[in-house]
Amino acid sequence: MTAAQLIARIQKGAAPPAVLLLGPEAYQRRRIKDALTGRYAADAQAQHDLMEVSLAEILDDARALSLFASERLIWVVNAEAALPRGKAAAEDDTAGEAAGDSGPLEAYMRDPTPGVTLVFEAIRFDFEGDDKRRQERVRKFYAAIPDVVELRRFSSHEARHEAEALARAAGVRLDAEALDLLVEALGGDVARIAVEMEKLALYAGSKPLNVDDIAALAPDARATNIFALVNALGRRDRTRAIEMLDTLAKEGEYLPLALAFLSTQFRMALVAREAGLKNAGQVQSHFTRMGVPMWGSRAEQVLQTVGKFSKPQLERAMKLIFDADKALRDARPDDRTVMERFILQLVG
Repeated sequence: MTAAQLIARIQKGAAPPAVLLLGPEAYQRRRIKDALTGRYAADAQAQHDLMEVSLAEILDDARALSLFASERLIWVVNAEAALPRGKAAAEDDTAGEAAGDSGPLEAYMRDPTPGVTLVFEAIRFDFEGDDKRRQERVRKFYAAIPDVVELRRFSSHEARHEAEALARAAGVRLDAEALDLLVEALGGDVARIAVEMEKLALYAGSKPLNVDDIAALAPDARATNIFALVNALGRRDRTRAIEMLDTLAKEGEYLPLALAFLSTQFRMALVAREAGLKNAGQVQSHFTRMGVPMWGSRAEQVLQTVGKFSKPQLERAMKLIFDADKALRDARPDDRTVMERFILQLVG
C-alpha cells in the first residue's frame, strides 16, 4: 500500500485497525499522521514508545474501552524495539525466530477493537544495503498486520515533481533553475523541501524567486554557492567563478568540498563526451542507468560543461583538480590562493 492509498482510505472514514509504516521517508509519514490526527479528538489520541513499554501493554490499551471516545488513535514509535533480542536478533535468524514474540499481536488482529486504529512506526531501517535484512525481520514480526505502507525515499524525479506541487500549493513562484537548485541543495529530502517552501512563501509573497534568492534563503546556502561556482566554471565564466570563490571564502566554506564538487562535474562531463551524449535527456538517462541519480538541471550543467571544454581540456581539468587537491593537503596551505590559482589555470 502506498501513502496516498492509505490517506484516501482515511479520508473516506475507513482507517484500518492497524497499520505498519515501514521505512525512513519522513514527508509521507507526516502526511499520514496529519490525516489521522485530524480525524480524532485530542483526548482520543495516545502515543507509546516500544523502548519504554511492552507490546502487550500497548495491546491492553487498545482493548480498553473509553468512556469518552468511541474512536481512538494509538501511535506507536520505535516499533523495531518489540523484536526479540539475543539469538533471534542474530543475522542468520529464521522466520520463526523473528516472529517469536508476535503472538499477542496475532491474537489482537483476529479480533481488533472496533473504532481503534493502531499505527506502528518502524523507521530505523532502509530498503537497501545492510538494512534490508533487518527490515525483513521487522516485516515478519508484524506479519499479522495486513496494511503495510512502505515509506521509500523519493527518487530525484519524484522529489522534483513533489517540490513543484508544494510550490504551487504554497503559492511560491520559482523559476525552473531555482527549483532544481533547492531540490538538489536539500538532497531531494521532501520533508525538508516542504519546510523550506513554507518559509519561502512567507518571504516572497507574490514575488518570483530565482537562484540568488535560494542561495540567500535556503539552509544549505553555502552548498548552493558551491553549485554556482561549479556552474560558472562549467560555462568558463572566470569573473563569476572568482566572485563565487570570494563568497565562499567569506562564509568560511571548506574549500576542499567545493573542489570535490568540481571533480564530480568534470568527471561526468568527460564521461558524457566519451559516450557521445548529445542532449540533456541522454545525459540524464546514461547516468541513471549507471546508478547515479541526476536532476534535469544537473544534466544540463554537465552538457554545458561538455560544450565549453574539449576532451583534452576536460582531461587537463582533471589533472588541475588533482594538483589543487594535493596543494590543499600541504602542511600550511592558503586554500583561497590554491583555489584561485586553479580557476585561473582552468579558464584563464
